[in-house]
Amino acid sequence: MKAQLKLQIAGLFGLMAFIATSPTMAAGDAAAGKAKAQVCFACHGVNGAGPANPVWPKLAGQHAKYTAKQLADFKKGETRKDPAMAGQVASLSAADMANLGAFFAEQTPKAGGAAKDKVALGERIYRGGNEKSGVAACAGCHSPTGAGNPAANFPRLSGQNAAYTLKTLSDFAKGTRSNDNGSMMRTIAERMTDAEKSAVASYIEGLH
Repeated sequence: MKAQLKLQIAGLFGLMAFIATSPTMAAGDAAAGKAKAQVCFACHGVNGAGPANPVWPKLAGQHAKYTAKQLADFKKGETRKDPAMAGQVASLSAADMANLGAFFAEQTPKAGGAAKDKVALGERIYRGGNEKSGVAACAGCHSPTGAGNPAANFPRLSGQNAAYTLKTLSDFAKGTRSNDNGSMMRTIAERMTDAEKSAVASYIEGLH
């Protein structure tokens, strides 16, 4: 199992290097994005700082390229599907998506907190993974602080709503979301127990 985990981690870093050297989307215009973003505030909170429903993500502070990619994936409706989002992105151009990404990247999310009874397990999985089950450490791609890796298009996780992160992990585990490069998240999430998913999600919300 140790050898398997080492190969998995090596594969992750290899993919990171490939993505980092791949062509990137054009930089967006944050001012133009602000004008387009007004409709987003109803669900994601003013400036995307924190939604009323925690099962929806905070968009503030997320890397611009990552946000633009998610919007594009919602519009395609193949690897990431959501009826509400499909309607919202239907009329967006690639430039609109880049502009929205640029705007939200400049915003500041509301701080969150972790449940005390989930911190120990959540931190252990986030920072060290689970060698026995082949779960790689979240910090390897998303950084120890949860800042993510914009060059490799790995998202910022710091402070994200626990309910949203838990739903994301569950969707990856079930395969209902499949827009992860090389099945990385699907492979990891399907090996995690429900308790590990819940603990990591909670820990991430309190990670600042």
